[in-house]
Amino acid sequence: MDRLEAMSFVLAVAETGSLQAAARRLKTPVATASRKISELEAHLRTKLFHRSGRRLALTDAGSTYVAASRRILAEVEEAERTAAGEYTAPTGELTVTATPTLGRLHLVPVVAEFLEYYPDIDIRLVLDRAIVVLPEAHVDVAIRIGELPDSQLIGVRLGSVRRVVCAAPGYLASRGMPRAPSDLQGHHCIVFEGLAGGNSWAFVRDGTDIAVEVHSRLLVSNAEAACDAARAGAGIARVLSVHVAAAVESGPLETVLDDYQPAPMPVTLVYAADRFLPVKLRAFLDFAVPRLKARLSK
Repeated sequence: MDRLEAMSFVLAVAETGSLQAAARRLKTPVATASRKISELEAHLRTKLFHRSGRRLALTDAGSTYVAASRRILAEVEEAERTAAGEYTAPTGELTVTATPTLGRLHLVPVVAEFLEYYPDIDIRLVLDRAIVVLPEAHVDVAIRIGELPDSQLIGVRLGSVRRVVCAAPGYLASRGMPRAPSDLQGHHCIVFEGLAGGNSWAFVRDGTDIAVEVHSRLLVSNAEAACDAARAGAGIARVLSVHVAAAVESGPLETVLDDYQPAPMPVTLVYAADRFLPVKLRAFLDFAVPRLKARLSK
């Protein structure tokens, strides 16, 4: 029995909660995953999982075994990195994730430049709003918007973004300029499903929270569509400043109610703490962080 392989199967099942999900992660048949777990339990003469339908939960022995397996596999991976020269030369693949808009506008240009400087490093760029657990998803670097929960990740502040309310100048000329949040109730509003709050838009004035229920004439599934609809004169949209910065600067959109907006939200680059930071990751951090800070400060 390949014990390292068996440990990998146990970890995958423990982290995903089912044989089916573990098999998908490891790209192996479910029957193989089940057999590996059974063989290991027979070898150890103990049960590692409680089985309830399709869900598997760790036994006390399983929890102890998983903790030890995670440590052993991490040390093996570290030894392989060292032997392969990853700690002495910037080579290999990095996985980086960010939200679609932040990634498209700011991260992609930096990554393209990075690839020119480091021809032996490949980048897998995942642009998604989903928040993933970095080690479990095999992600090296994530760029996140908003306050971060306490975790074992290391965070580097890149800048900030804020919520803005915006519309086309032509729309405001015909429908009137809102002077207070309550004025929005007389306007056509474009609601972006992905932004917290939905039809209830939150504002702040002199430390007091203000919530306004807006009439959604148009409901869209992403921020880009909300911005496009606002530029077309369909109404007033509420998005993040990063979505409309270029359009506001060049003129197709203008922001309103700026004095009522909540505090800016931090943009943070995060990565997992490691005693031996791979050279490829250190190279990316040294290269990308100052460039992203410069871009987000504009």
